[in-house]
Amino acid sequence: MQPSSTDLPTDGSQVTLSGRLGMPAWLSVEKLRSMPQREAIVTFECRTSGPRRHYFTGALLIDVLQAAKPLFTPNERKDRLRFLISVLGRDGHRVELSWGEIDPEFGNVPALLAVSMDCRDLDAQGPHLVLPGDRCGARHVSQVTDIRLWSGDQVCG
Repeated sequence: MQPSSTDLPTDGSQVTLSGRLGMPAWLSVEKLRSMPQREAIVTFECRTSGPRRHYFTGALLIDVLQAAKPLFTPNERKDRLRFLISVLGRDGHRVELSWGEIDPEFGNVPALLAVSMDCRDLDAQGPHLVLPGDRCGARHVSQVTDIRLWSGDQVCG
């Protein structure tokens, strides 16, 4: 079951959470803010403008996805490792992550769905995907509109 088009948010600040999930949903920044929050100070090395340092707060991506009940066997490591996460921003920038990358038993990357940046709320924009360990900000996705969990053995996402 996917969120229906009749439930489409009108303000552009909500995220579609879909794919291989038992509980697909629309997520608002407010909902993300109600989840346990993490903080991250991130420095990106930008080719054109040099280092950029930002302070983010938000929910861990893995917590958001686990709350939506991924359709895999949680205790089967090999089953979890088949899954991929596609994150799309309003500007069309898309990033693909593996479940193993964010899973605490494997890569344990603390990927955030940030609800604030530099102490400013992102309510009007929507959340940002932040990967604190990245040296370059290419996997930073501003204004996230869609997060999709899919199995890597699927022909079509």
